[in-house]
Amino acid sequence: MKIITNKEEKLVFADEIDESLANAIRRSISEIPTLAIDEVDFYTNDSALYDEIIAHRLGLVPLKNEKLTQIKECSCKGKGCNKCTIELKLVAEGEMVYSGKLKGNAEVVYDKMPIVLLIEGQKLEAVCHARIGTGKEHTKFTPGFAYYRHVAEIDGKDCDCKECIEACPQNILEEDKGRIKVSDVYKCDMCNACVEACEKKGKGKIEVKPGKEIMFFIESYGSMPAKNIFQEAVKILSDNLEEVEKAVK
Repeated sequence: MKIITNKEEKLVFADEIDESLANAIRRSISEIPTLAIDEVDFYTNDSALYDEIIAHRLGLVPLKNEKLTQIKECSCKGKGCNKCTIELKLVAEGEMVYSGKLKGNAEVVYDKMPIVLLIEGQKLEAVCHARIGTGKEHTKFTPGFAYYRHVAEIDGKDCDCKECIEACPQNILEEDKGRIKVSDVYKCDMCNACVEACEKKGKGKIEVKPGKEIMFFIESYGSMPAKNIFQEAVKILSDNLEEVEKAVK
């Protein structure tokens, strides 16, 4: 496995893995327990937006993950208690309301997400109930998203033109002793701009095709690091496979 990017908000690696495995890991992200606002009680809403629209926007505000019991597994039997629910209050008047206005025991990841505009004299007061859920229930409980693509194989040994070098939007092609050389194949997204440039000129020939390696991308919404999302997805996939094995036996 080659690690290409390893940041808190993004993880990128390349490896010769099967597409079915890459897709299984991608789909498993929707089963990672994640904290999000699930219900909103409005006490005052003088804004131009309906309660439902504001509640939807609040539900999509990323919150730092907390160790809570899922409400369907909690001893309160869905009523909501401090074991499964975190309350956040939102009080604003005559201003642009951002996500940073949410106050409570959960940390808002991005405090400049616009919720609603209140003009002079308008008020908004609400209590939000944040709970643990999974992306299979609603996308607001998804900690991030993943995608993958094949690493390109570029053959430029038969190409002697310079048009393909100039045409590459990633600037990864260069001339080396009369041949085309690739400086970083992992940046190639197989747009085929170099191939089209060669064909128009009619002087050289460069070939771009999918290789055996797969590049896997995970981007976090902020509730947990991208590395943790990958680890949790692999663990969930492993647990699901164990359940299938038990059922088969």
